[in-house]
Amino acid sequence: MCDGVTMHLANSTFDPEAAFAAIERVVGATRTHSGRPVQLHEPLFEGKERDYVIDAIDSTFVSSVGEYVNRFEREIAAICDVEHAVVTVNGTAALHMCLFLVGVKPGDEVLVPALTFIATANAVAYCGAVPHFCDVTERTLGLAPEKLEAHLDRVAERVGGECRNRLTGRRIAAVMPMHTFGHPVELDELREICDRWGLPLVEDAAEGLGSRYKGRHVGGFGRVGGLSFNGNKIVTTGGGGAILTNDPDLARRAKHLTTTAKRAHAWEFNHDELAWNYRMPNLNAALGCAQLEQLPTFLAAKRRLADAYVEAFEAVPGARVFRDQPFAESNHWLVAMLLDEPGVPVRDAFLRLGHDRGVSLRPAWAAMHRQPMYLDCPRDDLSVTEDLEARIINLPSSVFIARDHDA
Repeated sequence: MCDGVTMHLANSTFDPEAAFAAIERVVGATRTHSGRPVQLHEPLFEGKERDYVIDAIDSTFVSSVGEYVNRFEREIAAICDVEHAVVTVNGTAALHMCLFLVGVKPGDEVLVPALTFIATANAVAYCGAVPHFCDVTERTLGLAPEKLEAHLDRVAERVGGECRNRLTGRRIAAVMPMHTFGHPVELDELREICDRWGLPLVEDAAEGLGSRYKGRHVGGFGRVGGLSFNGNKIVTTGGGGAILTNDPDLARRAKHLTTTAKRAHAWEFNHDELAWNYRMPNLNAALGCAQLEQLPTFLAAKRRLADAYVEAFEAVPGARVFRDQPFAESNHWLVAMLLDEPGVPVRDAFLRLGHDRGVSLRPAWAAMHRQPMYLDCPRDDLSVTEDLEARIINLPSSVFIARDHDA
């Protein structure tokens, strides 16, 4: 290790060489087979992806009209235990539409976790609203119900049937928790808080395909929820997302708004409101249909991989692998290692060590309240967010690593 890495790690209880040896025990076979650096999360295409995409090309229906789009929506709805799924060009578009559908308007505030991917906050801003940052809990890495409730008791009031921020005067229009790395948040507690304050629950389930809370798939506990099928997700369509809902009226409106609000007609182009061109193309949906056929196998492999990391890290000083809560069944999209003690220099030194040795390691996202465009947004105490930001390191989590490790 270089002198800078040695200096930062010397004063920590964390043993970097033991941690890297644990990672190598899990990913070593993958490194041998591939002969190239081990990435954080790569897609796996071993099903009918090529056949379905070629079939879509041959049909000439390659844009947002096509049978694979309809099929993908039906299958996503069935998997996610909801009545309706409307697929979109990406997960951010799905989240934007989710907020718009529940009535988030310019000048409103939306309560979101400060520890999340930028799309959560951006979707709020796309509505002309303001993200209001709340703290997370180490139990789930997601929104902390007890802190959210205490924060609302301090800053919010009910005025004319609406929830308002007493400090800013703005309407608080929704709560949007995110299932971090696929780990479900405490949805029952959050729903109770939303019911008490008259706030719609909008699930950011972008990372949650295949994750379950008390036996039920995430994404359908609120009025709407959003999924992502980005290239780094367990199931990918290259780029893509989906709006989930059990409300048929919201589903119809979602499809209308994501299709430029075009009124049905055999040849005329009439649009009845300002809307968006957010529909998923048939080519992407074809890829997704083939990927969904392999989802049970993918999820089983991800569970084996997470278990392998837990076992490998049992003897590593100063670090542990994050585990599910008893109420949750995570998809283990990304396996997270947590340092026992917060310390950005220690975290970054280990990230550099992985980079230098050809193994991709990543931190959690920079907390939202540190992003330059969101510096002035309202916020609660974010001490847990800041603590976890300095302790989380994501480990290589591709589906095929579990298979190669087992071999």
